[in-house]
Amino acid sequence: MVEWAMRKIILFPNPVLRKRAVEVKKVSNKLVKEVKSLKTILLASEDGAGLAASQVGINRRFFGIKEEGKVRIYINPKMKASFGKKEYAMLEKEDGSREGFLEGCLSFPGIYGRVKRWLKIEASWQIIFGKKLMSKKVVLTDFEAIVFQHEKDHLDGILFVDHVKEEAGKMFGQKEGEKVKMKPSWLLAKEKK
Repeated sequence: MVEWAMRKIILFPNPVLRKRAVEVKKVSNKLVKEVKSLKTILLASEDGAGLAASQVGINRRFFGIKEEGKVRIYINPKMKASFGKKEYAMLEKEDGSREGFLEGCLSFPGIYGRVKRWLKIEASWQIIFGKKLMSKKVVLTDFEAIVFQHEKDHLDGILFVDHVKEEAGKMFGQKEGEKVKMKPSWLLAKEKK
């Protein structure tokens, strides 16, 4: 059985989600297999936009962001600068009206919340280039900036529900196909059990 086939997305309240991931120092065959595993899992997820290594039980600082059927890997990601202030992202609907963007997470199926994020950041990370790590630095905006911050938080053991609670934001779950309001404290209480 291939290694990636054995990995599954870890669900809250598993304590693994609270661990700080360790820095990737070099390219190894094991790292290449772990990256391939994460890409496969993220591509197979229906509504996943990003996935951190820690969410599949890999204690290393990397994550993937899915865009147009491909996954870009970010190794040892850092946020170098932010522009403006943190704010709630808004989505424009087809009819021209706007609604608040609800952040979700593959480790919290069916749960969504409003989180303040920077909508423009300067980010740096490394990629695998042959047998070495090569550095990149780019300005990310809007959805990509939001996903980058969400996944980087995972590598530090921070979950989106922590932000919702801290900011007294809105949080919703699914009950019989309907969106219902919930409190982050109810969900976070599961960690203490």
